[in-house]
Amino acid sequence: MFKGIASRALGVFALFTIVCGLGYTLVVTGVAQLAFPYQANGSLITVDGKVVGSELIGQNFDDEAHMWGRIQNVSIVEGEDGELMAYGVPSNLSPASEEYRQLIDARVKKIRAANPDADMDAVPVDLVTCSGSGLDPEISPDAAEYQVPRLAKATGKSEDEVRDIIAACTKGRFLGVFGEPTVNVLKVNLMLDGAL
Repeated sequence: MFKGIASRALGVFALFTIVCGLGYTLVVTGVAQLAFPYQANGSLITVDGKVVGSELIGQNFDDEAHMWGRIQNVSIVEGEDGELMAYGVPSNLSPASEEYRQLIDARVKKIRAANPDADMDAVPVDLVTCSGSGLDPEISPDAAEYQVPRLAKATGKSEDEVRDIIAACTKGRFLGVFGEPTVNVLKVNLMLDGAL
């Protein structure tokens, strides 16, 4: 009796392993590759045939002629094969800690010093804090607007041209209702450079 139950259980286990573990995975991967190949392959942005980044992963920019994004907690290490690898980690500092307050104060001073002509009194919070993942590729429209005077001066473009680029890289609310509008920093910087 136990032998019959065990063999049926093993058969069901093998069947579900093939159906759920292999079949389902192949079907979902195939559908994603056919229906959404760009997204399924990482939403990679290419310029002149070379991958320059992903729409989904933030990069650090800190020069005058580029838009700055959220603070990125990324470590770049060289692998044994010589390839560079990036590891992102979230920030684990408590918002109630003294260390966190000092860190935010220092970031606010840095942002204000880099953007002396900004039209807003308060520095947008997303320019001085990390996201949950530490890799957020987008900022708020307010954070983008805060940087317009600096970008116009550094790139030689007018403020309206910079705002047009920001508008082209702004994604609205999902279904017009959910979430908040966001600006993709990498796309803005590529357009400022004339690469996109």
